[in-house]
Amino acid sequence: QDLHLPVAVPKVPSSPRQEFPADWSIKTRIVFTSSQPFTWAEHLKAQEEAQGFAQHCRATETPLPQSVQEPRLCTELRCAFQQSLVYWAHPSLPWLPLFPRIGADRRMAGKACPWAQDEALQQVLMSDWSVSLTSLYNLLRARLCPYFYVCSPQLSVLFRAAGLAGSAVPTAAVAPTSRGLRQAMRSEGKGSCAGAPGHWGSGCATATHRCLASATGIEFSLPLVEGGRARRQKNPEEDSEMESAEGLRAGSSVEDAEEPAPSDDDDDGSFSWLEEMGVQDEVKKPDTISIQLRKEKREVQVDHRAESLVLVRGSNTFTLLNFLINCRSLVAGAGPQAGLPPTLLSPVAFRGGTMQTLKARSVSGRARVPGGFEDVFSLEVVGPILPHAVHALALVLGPAQRGSFRALLSPHEPSAAFNTRAAPPQEAGHQGLPACGLHPKTLDQLSQCPTLGKSSLRLLEMKDYAYTWKA
Repeated sequence: QDLHLPVAVPKVPSSPRQEFPADWSIKTRIVFTSSQPFTWAEHLKAQEEAQGFAQHCRATETPLPQSVQEPRLCTELRCAFQQSLVYWAHPSLPWLPLFPRIGADRRMAGKACPWAQDEALQQVLMSDWSVSLTSLYNLLRARLCPYFYVCSPQLSVLFRAAGLAGSAVPTAAVAPTSRGLRQAMRSEGKGSCAGAPGHWGSGCATATHRCLASATGIEFSLPLVEGGRARRQKNPEEDSEMESAEGLRAGSSVEDAEEPAPSDDDDDGSFSWLEEMGVQDEVKKPDTISIQLRKEKREVQVDHRAESLVLVRGSNTFTLLNFLINCRSLVAGAGPQAGLPPTLLSPVAFRGGTMQTLKARSVSGRARVPGGFEDVFSLEVVGPILPHAVHALALVLGPAQRGSFRALLSPHEPSAAFNTRAAPPQEAGHQGLPACGLHPKTLDQLSQCPTLGKSSLRLLEMKDYAYTWKA
């Protein structure tokens, strides 16, 4: 794609802010444009690249002036730019694109997958993956890792440390989900330990953690579904009209869209009124399964959509960790991704993680404007671009571009639901992550309650060192 062709972008808000909202979706690509060149961001010297890596590993904060007159000659700026491009991933297979995983079968088709038909090799990969996942969770609980992602072909999971997203306890968000997955989460840990490979129990091969066989399942909420239910209770007529319109847009019939919600009398399964009429034997009563399906109708309708986001809080995140390690459906059983463990993405180092860098390239050209042409300079960054990296890049580009640039962001759509509020309104998150490896300003931003809902940032613009944006 030509980076200098006119791009249709939405209008930005008219009120500039000193900070833009946190966006927990993963970006696949960002194109920065500016009237100032980006040549300072290319051809870094070996010493500058090494210094950037060292600053990242040591979580060193690099102070930058508000404006840099000669960015190409500013070593601190170029090192900070290299530092902002670093992330950690597992597994690391250079010939395979491991993000995104949802809908990636076509991109992976034809690639060498020696583990696809080798069960022993698959077990080794999964064992190594479970060690890396455990390491990340331990770092998260110790507040040495702010957050990390688990990306599988079916779903993505975002673990956040206590203090982030306005929550005083650790949280985990899972999206998209299905009714079957949610039922499996409710049943997690019930019964005795089966000794499955990778199960953490006293009688298992990997006795790293206490056994969860006596647990009562993973407690979770569906914030987008529950929020919609609360709105329906406040304004049922308006919601009914919206649901009918959405049902028609989705291809459902008028009858389906206008079907009334089950009443409380139907939910309790009582049919005493038939006895009062004396026709209890002539009328066929719905079975228990039908009643249960009717109760869960609204929940089933959101399967595999953003509204199916599941939110887990507190100690239940540990149970979710155990569930993910033992969940067979997390790994594809057929196709190009068969036997390949989910991708782990983190802003900090972890056991088994491999240091990776985002790809960045600068382009210059001329764009048509009313009255002629003007010089346009672009910087393209290709992902996976984690939330902290978006903020870190903005902190670097502000001084380098003299407080003026525009960014067009391409989010990974299934991860946009992670911008749902993770804590009750009355709960206050607290600062306690000074050693998590993030810039203090980035940490302050990610500590705020999410405000984007199930949307994500599409446009970010800085003018005179103030931000405007559009989701």
